Amino acid sequence: MVNFQRKGFGRASAAVAGVAAAMTVAACGGGSGSSTTITGEGSTAQQKAMEHFSKVLTDKGGAVLDYTGSGSGDGIKKFLAGDVDFAGSDSPLKDDEAVKAKARCGGNEAWHIPLVAGPVAIAYHLDGVEDLKLNPTVLAKIFDSKITKWDDKEIAALNPGAKLPSTAIVPVHRSDSSGTTDNFQKFLSAAAPAAWTHGHSKEFKGTGGSAASKSTGVGDTVKKTAGAVTYVEWGFATENNLGVAAIDFGSGAVKLTAESAGKALDSVKFKQPGDKNLVVDADALFASKTAGAYPLMLTTYEVVCSTGYSDAKTGPAIKEAFTTILSDGQKGLAELGYVPLPEGYQATLRSTVDALK
Repeated sequence: MVNFQRKGFGRASAAVAGVAAAMTVAACGGGSGSSTTITGEGSTAQQKAMEHFSKVLTDKGGAVLDYTGSGSGDGIKKFLAGDVDFAGSDSPLKDDEAVKAKARCGGNEAWHIPLVAGPVAIAYHLDGVEDLKLNPTVLAKIFDSKITKWDDKEIAALNPGAKLPSTAIVPVHRSDSSGTTDNFQKFLSAAAPAAWTHGHSKEFKGTGGSAASKSTGVGDTVKKTAGAVTYVEWGFATENNLGVAAIDFGSGAVKLTAESAGKALDSVKFKQPGDKNLVVDADALFASKTAGAYPLMLTTYEVVCSTGYSDAKTGPAIKEAFTTILSDGQKGLAELGYVPLPEGYQATLRSTVDALK
């Protein structure tokens, strides 16, 4: 079977690719969703996971997953306009967006399903320094241009014995509207409120630094720039062979590993327990100081219509695809920089997925 991705395609080309893919899969046979193409757009943080899920669905004879990583802001706009079946977003809808989403869903609620979870790495390029340790307050000052040299006394205090160079720090942030930026700034607000007073949004609000587009752009910029540091999804940090800082969240420095990230995910709470609309309580997560846990996590959402798609096949196809992703799509995620979803967390998501129509 052929699985078409929309990277680099214009809207018309994407439509042609989607039709061709659906026809190809229909000809190949498969499950009940095999003749349906599900379109999604948005978060680049989950792009590698979506590529993985697309292959899993193809291997299982399910729907074709056609996802474009264009950034959370663009994804939400496309979903609200009815151009795609779901939006991938690193942050939940704002109140005004939720109203528009309800209209797009034929008067029905749009639900958030946090289907992909992955840690945000503090990735750096600093020759000769392999085990860098930072904390939220120092991070806030770095990304607000209050700490400008790598041998600053506050960084040195966290790294006794390390040979820190006097190299200038080049903090790199996202230039595009980004849920990763929103979540990183939420983290700084929750974990270092005295040092980060800018609040948060999908646009970077700090002072100075260098900007680059999308996760690929910030990763590439840090790779090419001595002294640079950024916040980026773990998979993009490892892909570029960047250093990844251990972070002291309040109970000792924690290295970023699948285990430390999984420990943080185990304690995730939702803003409305028992509700089908699964918005993670990010403030509680980011303020966590659990020993050995790495709570600087992105739980990226698939924003879907609970029901009310104009094509009656779309809701059931999404339900079938997401069910397959939960059951068969978790294997291999760790190698891509994501966290396989714990059983308890999966059970909560299944309850919402099962209710899709």
